[in-house]
Amino acid sequence: MDLKRFTSWLLLAVLAVLAVCGSAHAAPPVLDSADNGLLVLSYHDIRDDVATKGDPDAYSVSTQNFAAHLDWLSAHGYHPVSLSQLITASQGGAPLPPKPVLLTFDDGLRSVYSKVFPLLRAYNYPALVAVITDYVDMPAGRQIDYGYRPFTRDDFLTWEQLREMQRSGLVELASHTDNLHHGVQSNPQGNSTPAVITRTYDPATQRYETEAEYQARLRADLGLSVKRIQDNVGVSPKAIVWPYAAYNAMSNRIAEELGMPVSFDLEGRSTPVTRDLHGLARLLVTGNPPVTQLAYELRRDVERDGMRALQIDLDAVYDANPAQQAKNLDALLERVKKIGPTHVFLQAFADPDGNGSADALYFPNRHLPMRADLFNRVAWQLKTRAGVKVYAWLPVLGYELKDPAIRKALAIESPESDGIFRLDFTNPKVRHIIDDIYEDLAINSYFEGLLFHDDAYLRDTELANLPQEGDDGARTQALIDFTLELRGAAQRWRPKLATVRNLYAQPVLQPQSASWFAQRLDLFNKAYDHTALMAMPWMEGSRDPQKWLDRLVQAVREHDPQLSQTMFELQTVDWRTQKPISGTVLRAQIRRLQAQGVRHFAWYPDDFIAGKPSTYDARAAMSARTFPYEEK
Repeated sequence: MDLKRFTSWLLLAVLAVLAVCGSAHAAPPVLDSADNGLLVLSYHDIRDDVATKGDPDAYSVSTQNFAAHLDWLSAHGYHPVSLSQLITASQGGAPLPPKPVLLTFDDGLRSVYSKVFPLLRAYNYPALVAVITDYVDMPAGRQIDYGYRPFTRDDFLTWEQLREMQRSGLVELASHTDNLHHGVQSNPQGNSTPAVITRTYDPATQRYETEAEYQARLRADLGLSVKRIQDNVGVSPKAIVWPYAAYNAMSNRIAEELGMPVSFDLEGRSTPVTRDLHGLARLLVTGNPPVTQLAYELRRDVERDGMRALQIDLDAVYDANPAQQAKNLDALLERVKKIGPTHVFLQAFADPDGNGSADALYFPNRHLPMRADLFNRVAWQLKTRAGVKVYAWLPVLGYELKDPAIRKALAIESPESDGIFRLDFTNPKVRHIIDDIYEDLAINSYFEGLLFHDDAYLRDTELANLPQEGDDGARTQALIDFTLELRGAAQRWRPKLATVRNLYAQPVLQPQSASWFAQRLDLFNKAYDHTALMAMPWMEGSRDPQKWLDRLVQAVREHDPQLSQTMFELQTVDWRTQKPISGTVLRAQIRRLQAQGVRHFAWYPDDFIAGKPSTYDARAAMSARTFPYEEK
């Protein structure tokens, strides 16, 4: 794993010497409800006997706390709205009132009728109830594994209850699918991932579901859900609430074709109301929050939340021996759980020779060998067992295609012999190949963002068909545009992907060197959610690492005054000497950077096999927990 960054260090040194000698659009802002975005609250079960803390059902809310939520919303200027009002406003009709809030209830649990409906009538509040239609009036004796106990017929709504609530004018119905609220096998190792987004793997035939088979399965289920609501309640659902907030462009298209143009997920807290009502954000209410906690969540500035990311080599998890590979994965999960970061940047490509480009991939794809179908398994385990967000770490240009002749024909012709092997992204064939790779990653894996690898650079002696860098950063922008194209290819199957891109420090410290990298912090921060700045003084050959970092912070502030988008990615190994950086030094670096206002941190490598940096140091430096010490 060390060879990757050692290669980058050599490249950086050469480019720095050469440098001394010689319109993308930002993602639309997500408005908080205070800015008149639509706030959507997602509830599940409402019970009288919910424990104040530690209830076995984390998604249940006590009747008392739920009533207090309604009181607080009313007293603080929120205006409950219906789905119909939302659709009308999106089509140019009557606008929504200030601070609109939509109450939603998932799964179709009986408490919606017995506990929620009386309160809705008392407050005259509308709501949206999303039902799993296969669970309504299900046969006696059938049980559903609901996590903390089996649920039976008596735990779910009946069609008669749904008809009564719908006739009141306060309750509208949405589909929560007919029977896709579960996982299906997604890889040869037997992992289950959400049925709506997974091309199922059949161990008997050792094949994945085709796109046509996948599409037919979704259409059949959603069509049956719509039919059951129509037949039993007499209305057609206009919205789909995706189980586990897992969906893609195809599932949204199928739902819309079946009469459901509105879809909901669980990403974010509120959404501006536009004509497009796909993927509306919802705030998931968990842990039985008292009203003070709900108020805090609605008022806090989420932009102040800091990121703590571990960049992980999947090459270190992979082993030809399945038993050893399983042990490696367990070691990774245990370490991430103990440390408690917010994110893991997980390698999705195989680079066993450590030269910085992909020899193979860790997911099924159309163009490179698959070393192992491993990324999906590890990413899902990290999300569900370690509770972190996983970003797929993938090259932008560095793909070593199997056929040597094709690889040579499509490569960037460079007068320099050093550096990472890269394909010529101005060639339409190359663009098509790499688009396919990013799309295949998204088809076969669950992840929440993309980390664009540090192979995305251009010297000014390369690709003469592109204009020179200039003040407008033409070459930098060309590479940015290509990465956003790749994000678009992945977003067909994984909506709302966040983006992070690696940036060498040299163009920040010495802006005149930008032409030797085609990288600029100001343009990166306009294009991506975050920029992972390689804040690695030993890689740069600095004799005084701390002063070097201080100077880097000052340089970053010229383009990012609040340090709100720039992530400082530290090195944990001095690749020149192959010795680890001491935990004491790493913790001191982070404390000093925090004192200067730095919010977001990552580090590489994290050696989870050898436990380096130590778990103690890693927890103290990279944990996102309020109290980051080991729980007894």
